[in-house]
Amino acid sequence: MLEQEYLRRVLTANVYEVAKESPLQKATLLSERSGNTILLKREDLQSVFSFKLRGAFNKMSKLSDEERARGVIAASAGNHAQGVALAASKLGCRAVIVMPITAPDLKINTVRRLGGEVVLFGDSFSEAAAYAEELQAREGLTPVHPFDDPDVIAGQGTIAMEIIRQANGRKIDGIFVPVGGGGLVAGVAVYIKALYPEIKVFGVQTVDSCGMKQSMEKGDRVLLEDVGLFSDGTAVKLVGEETFKLSKQFVDGIITVDTDEVCAAIKDVFQDTRSILEPAGALSVAGIKKYVKENKLKDHTFVGILSGANMNFDRLRFVAERAEVGEHREVLFSVTIPEKPGSFKKLIQLLGNRNVTEFNYRISDNNKAQIFVGIQTQHKSEIKDLEKLFTDNGFPCLDITDNEMAKTHLRYMVGGHSALATDEKIFRFEFPERPGALGKFLTNSNPNWNISLFHYRNQGADYGKVLVGIQVPDSDREELNTFLKNLGYSYVEETDNPAYKLFLG
Repeated sequence: MLEQEYLRRVLTANVYEVAKESPLQKATLLSERSGNTILLKREDLQSVFSFKLRGAFNKMSKLSDEERARGVIAASAGNHAQGVALAASKLGCRAVIVMPITAPDLKINTVRRLGGEVVLFGDSFSEAAAYAEELQAREGLTPVHPFDDPDVIAGQGTIAMEIIRQANGRKIDGIFVPVGGGGLVAGVAVYIKALYPEIKVFGVQTVDSCGMKQSMEKGDRVLLEDVGLFSDGTAVKLVGEETFKLSKQFVDGIITVDTDEVCAAIKDVFQDTRSILEPAGALSVAGIKKYVKENKLKDHTFVGILSGANMNFDRLRFVAERAEVGEHREVLFSVTIPEKPGSFKKLIQLLGNRNVTEFNYRISDNNKAQIFVGIQTQHKSEIKDLEKLFTDNGFPCLDITDNEMAKTHLRYMVGGHSALATDEKIFRFEFPERPGALGKFLTNSNPNWNISLFHYRNQGADYGKVLVGIQVPDSDREELNTFLKNLGYSYVEETDNPAYKLFLG
Protein backbone atom coordinates (compact mmCIF):
# COMPACT_ATOMS: atom_id res chain seq x y z
CA MET A 1 0.00 0.00 0.00
CA LEU A 2 1.08 3.55 -0.74
CA GLU A 3 0.96 4.71 2.88
CA GLN A 4 3.04 1.76 4.05
CA GLU A 5 5.74 2.53 1.47
CA TYR A 6 5.87 6.15 2.61
CA LEU A 7 5.77 5.13 6.26
CA ARG A 8 8.93 3.12 5.63
CA ARG A 9 10.52 6.08 3.86
CA VAL A 10 9.73 8.47 6.72
CA LEU A 11 10.97 6.10 9.40
CA THR A 12 14.28 5.63 7.57
CA ALA A 13 14.73 9.25 6.49
CA ASN A 14 18.14 10.81 7.10
CA VAL A 15 17.55 14.34 8.41
CA TYR A 16 19.15 14.70 11.83
CA GLU A 17 22.66 15.41 10.63
CA VAL A 18 21.40 18.90 9.76
CA ALA A 19 17.96 19.20 11.40
CA LYS A 20 16.98 19.18 15.03
CA GLU A 21 13.79 17.92 16.62
CA SER A 22 11.97 21.24 16.87
CA PRO A 23 9.80 21.87 19.95
CA LEU A 24 6.02 21.48 20.07
CA GLN A 25 5.01 24.55 22.04
CA LYS A 26 1.64 25.63 23.39
CA ALA A 27 0.47 29.05 22.21
CA THR A 28 -0.94 30.14 25.56
CA LEU A 29 -2.51 33.45 24.56
CA LEU A 30 -3.96 32.15 21.31
CA SER A 31 -5.32 29.07 23.09
CA GLU A 32 -7.09 31.22 25.67
CA ARG A 33 -8.59 33.49 23.03
CA SER A 34 -9.84 30.63 20.86
CA GLY A 35 -11.08 28.33 23.61
CA ASN A 36 -8.98 25.50 22.17
CA THR A 37 -5.48 24.17 22.75
CA ILE A 38 -3.20 25.44 19.99
CA LEU A 39 0.22 23.78 19.70
CA LEU A 40 2.94 25.24 17.50
CA LYS A 41 5.49 23.00 15.79
CA ARG A 42 8.50 25.33 15.74
CA GLU A 43 10.23 24.57 12.43
CA ASP A 44 11.10 28.26 12.34
CA LEU A 45 13.82 27.40 14.90
CA GLN A 46 15.85 25.23 12.52
CA SER A 47 19.35 26.46 11.66
CA VAL A 48 18.14 27.91 8.34
CA PHE A 49 14.84 29.04 9.95
CA SER A 50 12.76 26.64 7.85
CA PHE A 51 11.74 22.97 7.64
CA LYS A 52 13.13 22.63 4.11
CA LEU A 53 16.53 21.33 5.16
CA ARG A 54 14.88 18.01 6.12
CA GLY A 55 13.75 17.02 2.63
CA ALA A 56 16.78 18.51 0.91
CA PHE A 57 19.29 16.62 3.03
CA ASN A 58 17.35 13.35 2.94
CA LYS A 59 17.28 13.49 -0.86
CA MET A 60 20.91 14.54 -1.31
CA SER A 61 22.29 12.04 1.21
CA LYS A 62 20.75 9.24 -0.88
CA LEU A 63 22.37 10.38 -4.15
CA SER A 64 25.20 8.30 -5.53
CA ASP A 65 28.78 9.58 -5.35
CA GLU A 66 28.68 10.16 -9.11
CA GLU A 67 25.44 12.18 -8.89
CA ARG A 68 26.84 14.39 -6.14
CA ALA A 69 30.14 14.80 -8.00
CA ARG A 70 28.26 16.37 -10.93
CA GLY A 71 26.83 18.97 -8.57
CA VAL A 72 23.18 19.56 -7.76
CA ILE A 73 20.68 22.12 -9.01
CA ALA A 74 17.43 23.31 -7.49
CA ALA A 75 14.80 25.97 -8.09
CA SER A 76 13.42 27.69 -5.04
CA ALA A 77 11.76 30.85 -3.77
CA GLY A 78 14.23 30.73 -0.88
CA ASN A 79 13.76 28.18 1.87
CA HIS A 80 14.49 25.04 -0.17
CA ALA A 81 17.47 26.91 -1.59
CA GLN A 82 18.90 27.34 1.89
CA GLY A 83 18.30 23.68 2.69
CA VAL A 84 20.07 22.55 -0.49
CA ALA A 85 22.99 24.93 0.10
CA LEU A 86 23.40 23.68 3.66
CA ALA A 87 23.19 20.04 2.59
CA ALA A 88 25.71 20.62 -0.19
CA SER A 89 28.09 22.21 2.29
CA LYS A 90 27.68 19.24 4.62
CA LEU A 91 28.11 16.66 1.83
CA GLY A 92 30.87 18.53 -0.02
CA CYS A 93 29.28 19.11 -3.40
CA ARG A 94 28.49 22.02 -5.69
CA ALA A 95 24.98 23.55 -5.49
CA VAL A 96 23.44 25.83 -8.14
CA ILE A 97 20.18 27.48 -7.02
CA VAL A 98 17.82 29.26 -9.41
CA MET A 99 15.67 31.76 -7.51
CA PRO A 100 12.99 34.15 -8.82
CA ILE A 101 14.06 37.77 -8.86
CA THR A 102 11.21 38.48 -6.42
CA ALA A 103 12.82 36.29 -3.73
CA PRO A 104 13.59 38.25 -0.54
CA ASP A 105 17.17 39.51 -0.24
CA LEU A 106 17.43 37.80 3.14
CA LYS A 107 17.03 34.38 1.54
CA ILE A 108 19.29 35.14 -1.41
CA ASN A 109 22.10 36.35 0.83
CA THR A 110 21.78 33.34 3.14
CA VAL A 111 22.07 30.90 0.21
CA ARG A 112 25.25 32.64 -0.92
CA ARG A 113 26.63 32.62 2.62
CA LEU A 114 26.08 28.86 2.78
CA GLY A 115 28.07 28.39 -0.43
CA GLY A 116 25.27 28.09 -2.98
CA GLU A 117 25.68 29.59 -6.47
CA VAL A 118 22.60 31.80 -6.91
CA VAL A 119 21.07 32.42 -10.34
CA LEU A 120 18.18 34.92 -10.36
CA PHE A 121 15.57 34.31 -13.05
CA GLY A 122 11.83 34.93 -13.53
CA ASP A 123 9.09 36.46 -11.42
CA SER A 124 7.80 33.22 -9.87
CA PHE A 125 8.97 29.80 -8.74
CA SER A 126 7.56 28.23 -11.91
CA GLU A 127 9.66 30.45 -14.18
CA ALA A 128 12.74 29.79 -12.06
CA ALA A 129 12.06 26.04 -12.21
CA ALA A 130 11.81 26.09 -16.01
CA TYR A 131 15.18 27.82 -16.26
CA ALA A 132 16.68 25.36 -13.77
CA GLU A 133 15.72 22.54 -16.14
CA GLU A 134 17.63 24.28 -18.93
CA LEU A 135 20.73 24.63 -16.77
CA GLN A 136 20.43 21.03 -15.60
CA ALA A 137 20.45 19.74 -19.18
CA ARG A 138 23.22 22.12 -20.24
CA GLU A 139 25.63 21.42 -17.36
CA GLY A 140 24.70 17.85 -16.43
CA LEU A 141 23.70 18.79 -12.88
CA THR A 142 21.65 16.51 -10.59
CA PRO A 143 18.19 17.94 -9.79
CA VAL A 144 16.88 18.25 -6.22
CA HIS A 145 13.21 19.08 -6.50
CA PRO A 146 11.76 21.27 -3.74
CA PHE A 147 8.65 19.15 -3.26
CA ASP A 148 7.79 16.61 -5.98
CA ASP A 149 10.17 13.82 -4.95
CA PRO A 150 9.50 10.83 -2.64
CA ASP A 151 12.71 11.34 -0.62
CA VAL A 152 11.98 15.06 -0.17
CA ILE A 153 8.40 14.28 0.86
CA ALA A 154 9.61 11.64 3.33
CA GLY A 155 12.12 14.06 4.84
CA GLN A 156 9.35 16.57 5.51
CA GLY A 157 7.20 13.77 6.90
CA THR A 158 9.59 13.39 9.85
CA ILE A 159 7.85 16.46 11.30
CA ALA A 160 4.66 14.41 11.73
CA MET A 161 6.62 11.66 13.44
CA GLU A 162 7.97 14.19 15.94
CA ILE A 163 4.55 15.75 16.57
CA ILE A 164 3.06 12.41 17.57
CA ARG A 165 5.99 11.58 19.82
CA GLN A 166 5.99 15.02 21.45
CA ALA A 167 2.22 14.95 22.04
CA ASN A 168 2.98 12.11 24.46
CA GLY A 169 -0.43 10.49 24.20
CA ARG A 170 -2.39 13.75 24.19
CA LYS A 171 -5.34 13.63 21.78
CA ILE A 172 -4.79 15.73 18.65
CA ASP A 173 -7.86 16.69 16.63
CA GLY A 174 -6.14 18.27 13.64
CA ILE A 175 -2.81 19.29 12.13
CA PHE A 176 -2.63 22.37 9.89
CA VAL A 177 0.09 22.60 7.28
CA PRO A 178 1.22 25.41 4.91
CA VAL A 179 0.95 24.37 1.26
CA GLY A 180 2.91 25.58 -1.74
CA GLY A 181 3.91 22.70 -4.01
CA GLY A 182 2.63 20.19 -1.45
CA GLY A 183 5.74 18.38 -0.21
CA LEU A 184 5.19 19.18 3.48
CA VAL A 185 1.46 18.48 3.59
CA ALA A 186 1.91 15.24 1.60
CA GLY A 187 4.63 13.97 3.92
CA VAL A 188 2.71 14.87 7.07
CA ALA A 189 -0.62 13.52 5.82
CA VAL A 190 0.62 10.16 4.57
CA TYR A 191 2.43 9.45 7.86
CA ILE A 192 -0.51 10.54 10.03
CA LYS A 193 -3.15 8.64 8.06
CA ALA A 194 -1.02 5.48 8.01
CA LEU A 195 -0.90 5.36 11.81
CA TYR A 196 -3.54 7.76 13.19
CA PRO A 197 -6.35 8.07 10.62
CA GLU A 198 -8.66 9.77 13.15
CA ILE A 199 -6.45 12.90 13.14
CA LYS A 200 -7.50 15.39 10.48
CA VAL A 201 -4.84 16.99 8.29
CA PHE A 202 -5.61 20.31 6.61
CA GLY A 203 -3.52 22.26 4.15
CA VAL A 204 -3.58 26.06 4.25
CA GLN A 205 -3.01 28.32 1.25
CA THR A 206 -3.47 31.98 0.42
CA VAL A 207 -6.50 32.85 -1.69
CA ASP A 208 -4.24 34.09 -4.50
CA SER A 209 -1.97 31.00 -4.59
CA CYS A 210 -4.40 28.14 -4.00
CA GLY A 211 -3.24 25.65 -6.64
CA MET A 212 -3.70 22.61 -4.40
CA LYS A 213 -7.23 23.62 -3.40
CA GLN A 214 -8.28 24.12 -7.02
CA SER A 215 -6.56 20.89 -8.08
CA MET A 216 -8.30 18.84 -5.39
CA GLU A 217 -11.66 20.36 -6.30
CA LYS A 218 -11.14 19.57 -9.99
CA GLY A 219 -9.60 16.14 -9.45
CA ASP A 220 -6.59 17.03 -11.58
CA ARG A 221 -3.66 19.42 -11.29
CA VAL A 222 -4.55 23.02 -12.14
CA LEU A 223 -1.94 25.43 -13.53
CA LEU A 224 -2.55 28.89 -12.08
CA GLU A 225 -2.10 31.83 -14.43
CA ASP A 226 -0.61 33.94 -11.65
CA VAL A 227 0.22 33.68 -7.95
CA GLY A 228 0.36 36.22 -5.16
CA LEU A 229 3.84 36.79 -3.80
CA PHE A 230 3.15 38.07 -0.29
CA SER A 231 3.52 34.49 0.91
CA ASP A 232 6.52 33.90 -1.35
CA GLY A 233 7.33 30.53 0.24
CA THR A 234 4.06 29.07 -1.07
CA ALA A 235 3.82 30.98 -4.38
CA VAL A 236 3.62 27.93 -6.68
CA LYS A 237 1.62 27.90 -9.91
CA LEU A 238 1.52 24.10 -10.33
CA VAL A 239 1.61 21.63 -7.45
CA GLY A 240 3.64 18.44 -7.75
CA GLU A 241 2.35 15.33 -9.47
CA GLU A 242 3.35 13.06 -6.56
CA THR A 243 2.29 15.57 -3.90
CA PHE A 244 -1.11 15.98 -5.55
CA LYS A 245 -1.62 12.21 -5.65
CA LEU A 246 -0.85 11.93 -1.95
CA SER A 247 -2.83 15.01 -0.95
CA LYS A 248 -5.89 13.90 -2.87
CA GLN A 249 -5.86 10.60 -0.97
CA PHE A 250 -4.75 11.65 2.52
CA VAL A 251 -5.46 15.37 3.11
CA ASP A 252 -8.86 16.20 4.63
CA GLY A 253 -9.18 19.61 3.01
CA ILE A 254 -7.55 22.89 2.01
CA ILE A 255 -8.35 26.13 3.83
CA THR A 256 -7.65 29.47 2.15
CA VAL A 257 -6.81 32.70 3.96
CA ASP A 258 -6.20 36.25 2.78
CA THR A 259 -3.25 38.58 3.34
CA ASP A 260 -4.83 40.36 6.30
CA GLU A 261 -5.51 37.03 8.05
CA VAL A 262 -1.89 36.00 7.53
CA CYS A 263 -0.65 39.30 8.97
CA ALA A 264 -2.88 38.81 12.00
CA ALA A 265 -1.46 35.30 12.47
CA ILE A 266 2.11 36.65 12.34
CA LYS A 267 1.18 39.00 15.17
CA ASP A 268 -0.49 36.19 17.14
CA VAL A 269 2.65 34.07 17.01
CA PHE A 270 4.80 37.03 17.96
CA GLN A 271 2.66 37.70 21.02
CA ASP A 272 3.02 34.08 22.16
CA THR A 273 6.65 33.41 21.20
CA ARG A 274 8.32 36.78 20.49
CA SER A 275 9.36 35.28 17.16
CA ILE A 276 8.52 36.83 13.78
CA LEU A 277 7.43 34.41 11.08
CA GLU A 278 7.51 34.89 7.35
CA PRO A 279 4.03 34.89 5.77
CA ALA A 280 4.20 31.23 4.67
CA GLY A 281 5.30 30.29 8.17
CA ALA A 282 2.11 31.72 9.67
CA LEU A 283 -0.37 30.12 7.26
CA SER A 284 -1.14 27.22 9.59
CA VAL A 285 -2.11 29.55 12.44
CA ALA A 286 -4.33 31.62 10.14
CA GLY A 287 -5.94 28.37 8.98
CA ILE A 288 -6.57 27.15 12.53
CA LYS A 289 -8.21 30.44 13.50
CA LYS A 290 -10.47 30.38 10.44
CA TYR A 291 -11.42 26.71 10.93
CA VAL A 292 -12.22 27.24 14.61
CA LYS A 293 -14.29 30.33 13.92
CA GLU A 294 -16.28 28.90 11.02
CA ASN A 295 -17.06 25.67 12.88
CA LYS A 296 -17.57 27.33 16.31
CA LEU A 297 -15.23 24.83 17.98
CA LYS A 298 -14.23 24.68 21.64
CA ASP A 299 -12.03 22.35 23.69
CA HIS A 300 -10.17 20.84 20.74
CA THR A 301 -6.44 20.42 20.25
CA PHE A 302 -4.87 21.61 17.02
CA VAL A 303 -1.27 21.69 15.82
CA GLY A 304 0.02 24.38 13.48
CA ILE A 305 3.34 23.83 11.71
CA LEU A 306 5.33 27.07 11.68
CA SER A 307 7.23 26.42 8.49
CA GLY A 308 9.65 29.35 8.36
CA ALA A 309 10.89 32.66 9.73
CA ASN A 310 12.89 34.11 6.83
CA MET A 311 11.15 37.47 6.97
CA ASN A 312 12.52 40.53 5.22
CA PHE A 313 12.70 43.31 7.80
CA ASP A 314 11.26 45.89 5.37
CA ARG A 315 8.07 43.84 5.07
CA LEU A 316 7.23 44.32 8.74
CA ARG A 317 5.72 47.74 8.07
CA PHE A 318 3.13 46.17 5.79
CA VAL A 319 2.43 43.33 8.24
CA ALA A 320 1.95 45.69 11.17
CA GLU A 321 -0.48 47.87 9.22
CA ARG A 322 -2.62 44.97 8.08
CA ALA A 323 -2.58 42.76 11.18
CA GLU A 324 -5.20 44.74 13.08
CA VAL A 325 -7.58 44.69 10.13
CA GLY A 326 -7.01 40.97 9.64
CA GLU A 327 -8.01 40.29 13.23
CA HIS A 328 -10.89 42.81 13.03
CA ARG A 329 -9.20 44.82 15.76
CA GLU A 330 -9.31 47.92 13.55
CA VAL A 331 -12.15 49.23 11.43
CA LEU A 332 -11.73 51.87 8.71
CA PHE A 333 -14.48 54.36 7.86
CA SER A 334 -15.02 57.14 5.41
CA VAL A 335 -17.20 59.66 7.24
CA THR A 336 -18.89 62.67 5.65
CA ILE A 337 -19.01 65.72 7.92
CA PRO A 338 -20.29 69.28 7.35
CA GLU A 339 -17.50 71.68 6.42
CA LYS A 340 -18.14 74.04 9.32
CA PRO A 341 -16.65 74.83 12.73
CA GLY A 342 -17.35 72.24 15.41
CA SER A 343 -17.76 69.24 13.11
CA PHE A 344 -14.43 67.66 14.05
CA LYS A 345 -15.13 68.13 17.73
CA LYS A 346 -18.57 66.55 17.51
CA LEU A 347 -17.20 63.56 15.58
CA ILE A 348 -14.43 62.93 18.12
CA GLN A 349 -16.85 63.31 21.03
CA LEU A 350 -19.06 60.62 19.49
CA LEU A 351 -16.16 58.15 19.60
CA GLY A 352 -15.79 58.62 23.36
CA ASN A 353 -12.99 56.53 24.81
CA ARG A 354 -12.45 54.48 21.65
CA ASN A 355 -8.87 54.55 20.40
CA VAL A 356 -8.49 56.39 17.07
CA THR A 357 -5.70 54.69 15.08
CA GLU A 358 -5.77 56.97 12.04
CA PHE A 359 -7.36 60.26 11.02
CA ASN A 360 -6.91 61.84 7.58
CA TYR A 361 -8.57 64.97 6.23
CA ARG A 362 -8.04 67.62 3.56
CA ILE A 363 -10.32 70.49 2.66
CA SER A 364 -11.81 70.00 -0.81
CA ASP A 365 -15.39 71.32 -0.77
CA ASN A 366 -17.21 74.33 0.70
CA ASN A 367 -20.09 72.31 2.13
CA LYS A 368 -18.79 68.90 3.22
CA ALA A 369 -15.58 67.02 3.96
CA GLN A 370 -14.50 63.38 3.77
CA ILE A 371 -12.67 62.00 6.77
CA PHE A 372 -10.67 58.77 6.69
CA VAL A 373 -10.74 57.39 10.24
CA GLY A 374 -9.38 54.18 11.76
CA ILE A 375 -10.87 52.99 15.05
CA GLN A 376 -9.60 50.22 17.29
CA THR A 377 -12.20 47.55 18.00
CA GLN A 378 -12.42 44.33 19.99
CA HIS A 379 -14.81 42.46 17.73
CA LYS A 380 -16.17 42.66 14.19
CA SER A 381 -19.70 43.14 15.59
CA GLU A 382 -18.75 46.68 16.65
CA ILE A 383 -18.70 47.81 13.02
CA LYS A 384 -22.51 47.93 12.78
CA ASP A 385 -22.72 49.80 16.09
CA LEU A 386 -20.29 52.43 14.84
CA GLU A 387 -22.13 52.79 11.54
CA LYS A 388 -25.36 53.43 13.42
CA LEU A 389 -23.65 55.86 15.79
CA PHE A 390 -22.36 57.97 12.91
CA THR A 391 -25.52 57.99 10.80
CA ASP A 392 -27.86 58.65 13.75
CA ASN A 393 -25.83 61.77 14.50
CA GLY A 394 -25.91 63.15 10.98
CA PHE A 395 -22.59 61.77 9.71
CA PRO A 396 -23.10 59.49 6.68
CA CYS A 397 -20.36 56.85 6.56
CA LEU A 398 -18.96 54.01 4.52
CA ASP A 399 -17.23 50.96 5.98
CA ILE A 400 -14.03 50.58 3.95
CA THR A 401 -12.30 48.03 6.18
CA ASP A 402 -12.26 45.43 3.41
CA ASN A 403 -11.81 47.88 0.54
CA GLU A 404 -8.38 47.09 -0.90
CA MET A 405 -8.01 50.42 -2.69
CA ALA A 406 -8.74 52.32 0.52
CA LYS A 407 -6.38 50.24 2.67
CA THR A 408 -3.54 50.36 0.18
CA HIS A 409 -3.79 53.86 -1.24
CA LEU A 410 -6.41 56.30 0.04
CA ARG A 411 -5.21 56.21 3.63
CA TYR A 412 -1.87 57.66 2.49
CA MET A 413 -3.12 60.19 -0.04
CA VAL A 414 -3.64 63.92 0.34
CA GLY A 415 -6.13 65.41 -2.08
CA GLY A 416 -9.76 65.35 -3.03
CA HIS A 417 -12.23 65.99 -5.78
CA SER A 418 -10.96 67.84 -8.83
CA ALA A 419 -13.05 69.62 -11.43
CA LEU A 420 -10.17 69.13 -13.86
CA ALA A 421 -10.33 65.31 -13.76
CA THR A 422 -12.85 64.84 -16.56
CA ASP A 423 -13.22 61.42 -18.25
CA GLU A 424 -11.18 59.94 -15.38
CA LYS A 425 -10.87 56.17 -15.16
CA ILE A 426 -9.29 54.71 -12.02
CA PHE A 427 -7.18 51.53 -12.02
CA ARG A 428 -5.30 49.66 -9.31
CA PHE A 429 -2.25 47.83 -10.69
CA GLU A 430 -0.04 45.19 -9.12
CA PHE A 431 3.40 44.32 -10.41
CA PRO A 432 6.47 42.47 -9.13
CA GLU A 433 8.53 44.90 -7.07
CA ARG A 434 11.60 45.21 -9.28
CA PRO A 435 13.55 47.95 -11.08
CA GLY A 436 11.88 49.30 -14.20
CA ALA A 437 8.35 48.15 -13.42
CA LEU A 438 6.94 51.66 -12.97
CA GLY A 439 8.78 52.84 -16.07
CA LYS A 440 7.22 50.08 -18.14
CA PHE A 441 3.78 51.37 -17.25
CA LEU A 442 4.55 55.01 -18.00
CA THR A 443 6.37 54.45 -21.29
CA ASN A 444 3.72 52.17 -22.81
CA SER A 445 0.66 54.35 -22.26
CA ASN A 446 -0.86 56.56 -24.95
CA PRO A 447 0.85 60.01 -24.79
CA ASN A 448 -2.54 61.61 -25.53
CA TRP A 449 -3.96 60.26 -22.28
CA ASN A 450 -3.34 62.47 -19.28
CA ILE A 451 -2.50 60.86 -15.94
CA SER A 452 -4.71 62.69 -13.45
CA LEU A 453 -3.80 60.68 -10.35
CA PHE A 454 -0.84 58.52 -9.44
CA HIS A 455 -0.15 56.95 -6.07
CA TYR A 456 2.58 54.45 -5.31
CA ARG A 457 4.02 53.45 -1.96
CA ASN A 458 6.56 50.74 -1.24
CA GLN A 459 5.04 48.84 1.68
CA GLY A 460 7.61 46.10 1.91
CA ALA A 461 5.54 43.54 0.00
CA ASP A 462 6.79 41.63 -3.05
CA TYR A 463 4.13 43.24 -5.23
CA GLY A 464 4.13 46.98 -5.85
CA LYS A 465 0.69 48.58 -5.89
CA VAL A 466 -0.18 51.68 -7.90
CA LEU A 467 -3.42 53.61 -8.05
CA VAL A 468 -3.68 55.47 -11.35
CA GLY A 469 -6.20 57.89 -12.77
CA ILE A 470 -6.18 58.16 -16.57
CA GLN A 471 -8.26 60.69 -18.49
CA VAL A 472 -9.55 58.64 -21.38
CA PRO A 473 -12.53 59.68 -23.51
CA ASP A 474 -15.15 56.99 -24.02
CA SER A 475 -14.21 56.85 -27.71
CA ASP A 476 -10.78 55.48 -26.73
CA ARG A 477 -12.14 52.71 -24.52
CA GLU A 478 -11.22 49.90 -26.91
CA GLU A 479 -7.65 51.21 -27.23
CA LEU A 480 -7.48 51.47 -23.42
CA ASN A 481 -8.57 47.83 -23.04
CA THR A 482 -5.88 46.73 -25.49
CA PHE A 483 -3.24 48.73 -23.62
CA LEU A 484 -4.26 47.17 -20.30
CA LYS A 485 -4.20 43.67 -21.75
CA ASN A 486 -0.77 44.09 -23.35
CA LEU A 487 0.76 45.67 -20.27
CA GLY A 488 0.92 42.29 -18.55
CA TYR A 489 0.21 43.55 -15.03
CA SER A 490 -2.63 42.43 -12.82
CA TYR A 491 -5.19 45.22 -12.48
CA VAL A 492 -8.66 46.07 -11.19
CA GLU A 493 -10.75 48.99 -12.42
CA GLU A 494 -11.87 51.10 -9.46
CA THR A 495 -13.85 53.81 -11.26
CA ASP A 496 -17.08 52.59 -9.64
CA ASN A 497 -15.50 51.93 -6.23
CA PRO A 498 -17.59 53.80 -3.61
CA ALA A 499 -14.41 54.94 -1.85
CA TYR A 500 -13.15 56.56 -5.06
CA LYS A 501 -16.46 58.33 -5.60
CA LEU A 502 -16.39 59.72 -2.07
CA PHE A 503 -12.76 60.80 -1.92
CA LEU A 504 -11.77 61.63 -5.46
CA GLY A 505 -14.63 61.26 -7.93
